[in-house]
Amino acid sequence: MKLTGVELRRVSLPLVSPFRTSFGTEVTRDALLLRAVGTEAEGWGECVAMAAPLYSEEYVDGAIDVLRRYFVPAVAGVDRATQVAPALAKFHGHRMAKAALETAVLDAELRTEGRSLGRELGAVHDRVPCGVSVGIMDSIDQLLSAVDQYIDEGYLRIKLKIEPGWDLKPVAAVRERYGDILLQVDANTAYAVSDARHLAQLDAFDLLLIEQPLDEEDILGHAELARQVKTPICLDESITSARAAAAAISLGACSIVNVKPGRVGGYLESRRIHDVCVANGIPVWCGGMLETGLGRAANVALAALPGFTLPGDTSGSSRYYSTDITAPFTLADGHLAVPTGPGIGVDPLPDVLDAVTTWTEWLPL
Repeated sequence: MKLTGVELRRVSLPLVSPFRTSFGTEVTRDALLLRAVGTEAEGWGECVAMAAPLYSEEYVDGAIDVLRRYFVPAVAGVDRATQVAPALAKFHGHRMAKAALETAVLDAELRTEGRSLGRELGAVHDRVPCGVSVGIMDSIDQLLSAVDQYIDEGYLRIKLKIEPGWDLKPVAAVRERYGDILLQVDANTAYAVSDARHLAQLDAFDLLLIEQPLDEEDILGHAELARQVKTPICLDESITSARAAAAAISLGACSIVNVKPGRVGGYLESRRIHDVCVANGIPVWCGGMLETGLGRAANVALAALPGFTLPGDTSGSSRYYSTDITAPFTLADGHLAVPTGPGIGVDPLPDVLDAVTTWTEWLPL
């Protein structure tokens, strides 16, 4: 397959409800999509960078610039997805933009060859268990009402976003109301090692894990915190590659890993992180970044690998969007089906895609 060009497409999708974390509040998903066009097929990738550099240093306008000026020209002559990372290796950072480009090329390659992404990555399941991430709310009553809805919809695991001032009370309220449901919390780097005694109070609630309590660069701090709390520490933002995962595991900084393909540079690197964790007996699960159906399809395929033993943030489309840009992903008994078609297994709906598109640019190769 020879690449002939890449289309950059910016879309704006309103969320069904504001999603608040310690990084800020999202009310609209301002997403960047990539369409890699080859001589035999085309493929799609989704850049998960936010509109502003709040979750990481990446943001949509920056991703557009680096793709236009550096990354897309660098893949001229590439005909397989495994060649994308080496072609971009000289450029530092911008993993989310790299992931989107690699995914689009991988999707086109697999569609050309009639193979599914799940099969390519090594999926062993035809459906995956789903959890849901619940943002920070204005009140406990509002939180419980939201969790009520997600439990009724069949989600198998609830994740609560927490921050100083919104942690013990909401967790206690959800645990008291719902008994022994699978429950975990995500701090999004909001705490410091000096908060260890406070965070240890979460041990009383039998949580699956505390996700990324400290700054992403504080690996040693996480190792120290892991010695002071009983609840397993899960790393998210700190895990940027298979090498980073191996180092964190060897230092005792985590006993669970959240794999977000955009954060680590793509699905091929995600598979390597999975393999490192499996070799070390570390469970992994698939995180989410408010993806459209394009990114969700690929995440579901990844979550079907054998080491993904915990429900991920692979929620149904209706969790975030009243109308997705693909056919909606719908829960069945708390699970999502793994797409089996060629590539990522889904396509954007042309009329919907056109309606939410705010900008496009064609980059010929």
